[in-house]
Amino acid sequence: MRPFFDDEECTEVRSYTKSELARLYSPNAKYESAIRMLNRYLNRCRELMAELTRLGYRPADRRFTRPQVERIFYYLGEP
Repeated sequence: MRPFFDDEECTEVRSYTKSELARLYSPNAKYESAIRMLNRYLNRCRELMAELTRLGYRPADRRFTRPQVERIFYYLGEP
């Protein structure tokens, strides 16, 4: 029997623009709404925001680095 996680599709951990990541987490939302929701998810998790800040994230950034995406996936789960 194969392990449980082999059948699941995994999201690639790589650099994403804010809009790409927002669309992954909210695929049915409009562009602006998806970004607002992503920002809300990020701001509600203080530990995540502390990690992202430590990794150089600023709210005005348009792209998340690979290490930042790893932390987002860790705290919010994969989209």
